[in-house]
Amino acid sequence: IIPIIFCLGVSGQFVAPPILYYNKALRIAPSQEDIRHNLAIAETRTKDKITAVPEFFLHRWMRVVRNSVNCNAWGALSLLFFALILTFALLFLLASRLGVRKAGFYGALCSLLLFVATTAFAISSRNDILTENEAVVMSSAISVKSSPDRSATDLFVLHEGTKLRIVAEFDEWVEVVIADGKKGWTERKNIETI
Repeated sequence: IIPIIFCLGVSGQFVAPPILYYNKALRIAPSQEDIRHNLAIAETRTKDKITAVPEFFLHRWMRVVRNSVNCNAWGALSLLFFALILTFALLFLLASRLGVRKAGFYGALCSLLLFVATTAFAISSRNDILTENEAVVMSSAISVKSSPDRSATDLFVLHEGTKLRIVAEFDEWVEVVIADGKKGWTERKNIETI
C-alpha cells in the first residue's frame, strides 16, 4: 500500500508505476492475494474504464488453478508424480499377485495423467513469466493509431495506467490490443512492458 500512496499522491497522478510493478510482481508470485488487492486499488485510479471481453469459463478455471501456486511448485509436483509413475510401474512389473499388479497399473495411469497436467501447468506458468507481451501505458495520454505512422488516423485515446497486450512490432511502433478487443498502433516509448 505504501507504493500506491507515495506514487498516487493526493491528486491521483502517477498511477502507472504501481500498476506496472504490481503486474510484474504477479508474474513472479501469481497466488499472492495482497498483490492482487493492491493492484485493484491502483487500477481504480485509472481514467480508462475498459470492459473486458468475457473469458471462456474453462480457460478462466484453468488460469485460476495454474495461478494457485507458482512455477516452481508445479515443477516439484510434476517430479513427484513422475516418481510415482516409476514406483507404480515397478509394482506392476514385479508383483506376483493380480490385485497388486492391477493397483500398480491403475496407479501408474493416474500418476501419468497428473504428471502431464502438472507439467503443462509448470510450462504455462514459466511461459507466462518469460513472455513480454503485456504492457502498461506510461504517458499521461496516448493516441492509438490505425497504422504505424504519426500521420495515421487516431482510433482512440488511452490514459496512464491502462494495461494492454502487444501483438506485433514494427520499428519503434507496436500494435496493441486492449481488454475490450480494440486494437491499433502506438509508439513503444509510450508504454513499458510488464
